[in-house]
Amino acid sequence: MTDAVSTDLIDVLMVGPMPPAITEHVDRHYRLHRWWEIKDQAGFLQMQGQTVRGMVTSGRHGASAELINSLPKLEGIFSQGVGYDPIDIGTAKKRGVVVTNTPGVLNDCVADTALALILNVSRRLCLADRFVREGRWLNEAFPLAVKPSGKRCGIVGLGSIGLQVARRAEAFDMSIAYYNRRARSDVPGHYRYYDNLIQLAEDSDFLVVVVPGGADTQHLINDAVLNALGPKGYLINVARGTVVDESALVKALQDGRIAGAGLDVFEHEPQVPQALLDMDQVVLFPHLASGTEETRQAMADLVLSNLDGWFQQRKVLTPVT
Repeated sequence: MTDAVSTDLIDVLMVGPMPPAITEHVDRHYRLHRWWEIKDQAGFLQMQGQTVRGMVTSGRHGASAELINSLPKLEGIFSQGVGYDPIDIGTAKKRGVVVTNTPGVLNDCVADTALALILNVSRRLCLADRFVREGRWLNEAFPLAVKPSGKRCGIVGLGSIGLQVARRAEAFDMSIAYYNRRARSDVPGHYRYYDNLIQLAEDSDFLVVVVPGGADTQHLINDAVLNALGPKGYLINVARGTVVDESALVKALQDGRIAGAGLDVFEHEPQVPQALLDMDQVVLFPHLASGTEETRQAMADLVLSNLDGWFQQRKVLTPVT
């Protein structure tokens, strides 16, 4: 951060717990208010809400319309994460509040996680680990798994993360197809474009979901898509839990209408349906796709660059609005 303009007297509301790199910087350079620690939040808004000019949040904590409208001097919402669906973007735009996120810096780690889920669920790696730990290898053979190499990888949302998933899948000799609103002209010609999600699911062995969350993609992966994926197909979700109709997914897995699923996100996380916990053909991660030291540091750096850039120069690096 530059010292051109002092920010010591700028009030910043932090909506939920953040990494130390962010919290310590904001506490050192701004007047920090920890929203989750405030017992009388209504009283705080009445007494100090008029002084808050910045908000730091994440794709998990978001920013509701009610909270945004309770801060009449709010200028910017600076979010950690690519997904910003928990932030009421419409209200922010109406109020003229800038919103930023942290795209790009987590592409590799999210794509790595998608491939890890593909390998894990097809080769039954979590089950194999448990098999050895429980001593079962001494008396029985581990069942055969499915070879992911050479299979068909369908990507729902070929954005920057989806493209990284495709490149990794190609290293396993997987053929690549994708569903987008429109075909991309800047990708290899052998990437097959589908304008129909059902048809993509029918032609995929692994259906990898990488679209943003929000109203436009709510339950995009529904019963019809799962039926099209079929009894030998696997669903991989590293996007948002709301993109998948979780009840439909549970039923499809129970009925054997799809072979399995690898999930890093859930519709009501951190709550996970007991039915999913009980299934051996499902691999469950605790929303860890960006959870590496390197990526989280890069995300923190970008949050702070946006925050400081706005209050120092009225410039941000990655605006959403």
